Formats: sequence, C-alpha cells, structure tokens
Amino acid sequence: MALTAPRLAQTSAKKRELAAQLRRSMRGFLRTEAGSAGLLLAAALVALAWANSPWSDAYESLWETRAFVGIGGDELAMDLRHWVNDGLMALFFFVIGLEVRHELSVGELTDRRRVVLPAVAAVAGIVLPALLYLAVNPDGEARHAWGVVIGTDTAFLLGALAIVGPAISTQLRVFLLTLTVFDDIVAVSVIGIVYSEALDPAALAIVVACLAVLALLSRFGQWRAWAYGVVGIVLWIATFESGLHPAIAGMLAGLLIAARPPRREDVERATMAFRAFRQSPLPEVGSAATRRVQQAVSVNERLQTLLHPWASYVVVPVFALANAGVDLRGGVLGDALGSPVTWGVVLGLVAGKTAGIGGGVMLVRRLGLGELPRGVGPGQALGGAALSGIGFTVSLLIVHLALPSAELQAEATVGVLLAAVLATALGALVFRLAAVLRGEWTATLPLVLDMPVDPARDHIRGRPDAPLTLVEYGDFECPFCGRATGVVRDLRRHLGDDLRYVFRHLPLTDVHPHAELAAAAAEAAGAQGRFWEMHDLLFEHQGELEIEDVLGYAGDLGLDVERFARDLTDEEIAAHIREDVASAEASGATGTPTFFVAGRRHIGPYDAKTLARELRESAALGDPVP
Repeated sequence: MALTAPRLAQTSAKKRELAAQLRRSMRGFLRTEAGSAGLLLAAALVALAWANSPWSDAYESLWETRAFVGIGGDELAMDLRHWVNDGLMALFFFVIGLEVRHELSVGELTDRRRVVLPAVAAVAGIVLPALLYLAVNPDGEARHAWGVVIGTDTAFLLGALAIVGPAISTQLRVFLLTLTVFDDIVAVSVIGIVYSEALDPAALAIVVACLAVLALLSRFGQWRAWAYGVVGIVLWIATFESGLHPAIAGMLAGLLIAARPPRREDVERATMAFRAFRQSPLPEVGSAATRRVQQAVSVNERLQTLLHPWASYVVVPVFALANAGVDLRGGVLGDALGSPVTWGVVLGLVAGKTAGIGGGVMLVRRLGLGELPRGVGPGQALGGAALSGIGFTVSLLIVHLALPSAELQAEATVGVLLAAVLATALGALVFRLAAVLRGEWTATLPLVLDMPVDPARDHIRGRPDAPLTLVEYGDFECPFCGRATGVVRDLRRHLGDDLRYVFRHLPLTDVHPHAELAAAAAEAAGAQGRFWEMHDLLFEHQGELEIEDVLGYAGDLGLDVERFARDLTDEEIAAHIREDVASAEASGATGTPTFFVAGRRHIGPYDAKTLARELRESAALGDPVP
C-alpha cells in the first residue's frame, strides 16, 4: 500500500529519531556496539553448534593450538584461546577505557550531577548479584566464581534493546551506556585484582613505569598515536609477565589518554593547511595538512575511531567463538541444569541485575539525589536493568579465570547463556508492561518545536509570512554556531523571500562563560532596532566578548550606549533569554547549534544543501508552519 505524504513524513522522521539527541561520537559508538551484537550472537551459535557436532574435537584442537612470538632467545607462547582472552581482549578493554575517559572529559559524564544515579545503580547491580550467587554457592571451588555475575555485555545489551525495547530508545541507550561505564570499571578491576596470579615485582614496576609514560605523553599533548601504541605493547607484555590480567592494563591505558574537544585555533590551522594543499597539491603540503588535522583531533578520539570497529566486529566475535563452545552431550546439559553453579549464575545475572539496578534507581530518586534522563520512565529503566543481566563477554572471560575444572566451567557457561535468554525475555516483558500500564512507549527527547514562532517576540530575517521556516537555537560563543551563520547566509541567498530565519538564544554557560552576556547584548541592541547588526558583530568577534567589547560594538553601531548598558541587566531582556532557553529544553535542544525545520528538530549535518533539501521536502509534504 502506498504511503500518503503525511505518513511518508512520519516514516522518514522515525528513521532519523534514534540518533536525534546524541553527539556524533556517541551515535557512532552506539551504532558500532549495537551492530556488533548480531556478529556476537552468530559467533556464539557457531561455537555451540561446532562444539556439539561430530567435529567437536577440531574445535578444541584449534583453540589449544600453541602459538608464540619471539625475539632472539626470548619468546611468549600461549594457546590460541589464551591469545584471544589475554591478548585481543586487552585491546577490547583498552577501547572501553578510551570511551570512559572520553565520557568523563567531554561526554555525558562531564556534568557530575548526572553521575550519581547511574553510579549508585551500577554498584547495586554489582553487589546484589554477587551476594545472590554466594548465597547459592557459599563454599567450595564454585564460590570463587562470584565475579561471573557482575558484568554486563554492552554490545548484547544494545542489540537486545533495539529488538525488545521502546520504539525510540535514544535517551534510554545513553542512560544504559553511562551505567555500563561504571560496570566495566568495576568488572575490569575485579579481573585484574581478584583473578590475577602471583605478582612479579620487577614486571609490576615496568607496568607502573609504562602507565606513567602514557600519562606524561597525554599530559604534554603528544599527538602521534604510534607513540602510545609502542608504550601500550610494552605495557601489555609487562602486565602479562607480572601476573596481573592484561585486561586491567588495557583499561588503565585507555583511561590515561586524555580526550578534548577540537580547539578553534587548531581547526583554523588545519583549514589553512588544506587550502594551501588545494593551491599547491604537493606531497609535502598534503602531509602537513594531514598532520594539522591529526593535531586538531585528540588522540583519544582518533584511537577510538581506528580501534572501536575492530574491537566490536572482530575481537568480541572471535572471543565468543573461542569461549562459548560448550559440549552439552553426554549428560553435560542435564548436569548443568541441576548444578548450583548454573542457577547461581542465572539468579545473580537475571534477578540480581534487575533488582539491584532497579532498586538503585528507585533509591536515588526517592532521596532526591538524581533523576533519570529526560524522556526515560521508571518502567523503562527497570526494563534496561533486566537487559543488563546479559553478561556474556565479561562473564565468559571470568568463567575461565575463576573456575579450575572443565566441568564447573561448562556449568557456569550454560548459566551465562541461559541468563542471556531469560534476561532478554524479562526485559521484553517489563518494557511491554511499562508501555501498556504507564504509557512509556518511547524514551527520547522531544522533537517538535515547543514554542511556535511569534513575529511579535522572535527575531526574524526574511518575510514574516514566508512559506519556509528555519529556527536556530544558538550561542554567540559557540564556534560551530559561528560557522553556521555562513550556512544561513547561503540559504537566504538561495531561497530568497521563501525563507524566514529565526534566531533564539541557548547560551551554554557551563562551557561558554561569555555567552549569556552576548545574548543580553544582542537583545539590548534589539531594543534599539539593531538586533541583527549586533548578532553579526558578535559572531565575527567570538573571541572578544568581554563587557568592554560589547559596549564598543554598541558604539560602532551608533546605539545609545548608556541605554544599551542599562538594558544589559534589564529583567525583561533576561526573562526573554530564559524563555528561549526553556523553549529549547522543552523542544529537546541540548546543544548548539540546533535547527528546527518546519517546527521539527533537524538531525544530522547542517550544511546549506542539506537544510535546503529538508526545507523543500517539508513544504512539499505540507508540513504546517510553526
């Protein structure tokens, strides 16, 4: 059946809504993690089928094959399964460390107010599962495997969420990813400390020295990724020789590599270098341009971009292939289903994670110490807690570290696999109940402009009755907003009188200390009929927004400077800015610049070509003017 224009618009919009309120790096992370879940599941199924086939001996023989690397008379030899678990998984945890550091430095965790709820929930979701496991297995060799139930597999979690979660779950994804940050830190610490062997002091000293070198490289702004790679290899070898599990080396190394947003001067230098290459396309000029781009982007983000796909699409599936193959024949499955190890793992992961994380969320909210992200309901948080019982990657790694016998390992592995199925089913049930009983159908920020355009209060460039409307929430100190002014000029030249452009204020005072003053300066100039002239001046001089600067701009524009100075602190102007900020929040705008095309939040690139296309499409589909 053909779609009508309004239904076609809704369908197209829904395809874009999943990424609506995430920064580009976060969107990339979620796509990679969720996409790898399919490969991870396929690898686990292949491993199970292979281990239970007539060719099961070949499966075990493959992973018991010895492999070594050596230089001179020194060599490092392990079987293939250990190369995967101790080698490739160190790379996996290194990527996790990079992401944690990124979130702490420039991501979701920079606002420490957002940390309390996921941190408490994560701790509760670690302690309660461990206690439940120990209640079922209080003594013997099995007691040592309590760490199997503390971890959550982020890839499987996000993959399951995409299948059984709310129709639009962007905000819930962010919350769960934040929660798994703390989960990963604790899990890797447990692996590195509890499940390590006897320590070698000399090798341990080299580990500490390597970590110090990484910290110094990051502290002094070393931008060459190979330098970190060389130190990282030495660190891995030293950690392996020290008796610590290499997973902790990977995590610590990632945590020590700083992340930062691109500095304006670095971006400008890179732009100039590429202009020079366009004029003189010589190898040395091209190399200089490439070097400038690398210097503009932090090593943390460059390493994530390079390694994250490899970790998600290669390392984790290979790990599943090497560790999920349990031979269930000969009564092994029956023995596992009657084993306290199996059911201790199931109870800890399924019941423990659900009750621990759900109870932690409830406790923090009840005490008023934190709140769920806007758009996420308590029922959805409980559904996410249930899905956190999918422990897979970390759980299987600890199975092989904590349990000495193949029999106990098989029982624990069955528990991990069974818990993944039950946790997914429980999550699906909780999400369904939350939707039906509490109306929690989506977990996303608003996508529609909350406050319609009002020519009597809004600042409009173009005809007030123009058929195409573009609304921007901007910050005069934001460099991306500064570049967006050129985009708007191109749009106005291209669309002419068909476009009305509306600017509203969203000063991000936590990162731009002069943004609020600049917004007041634009409004004070607007009180004398010169808003747009001041708007353009402020963007032209983003690095000069002190009080004496804006007073000088008022003089340059021929304004009554005394009146302008008084209006900078006028309550009506302050209320107007607050109203803009409130409307931005109610419309789901969390950063700048944020554009609304025909009253709907624009998602993706905001170049002139893309915005012009969306404006025309909205007009063709008959979207109402906001």
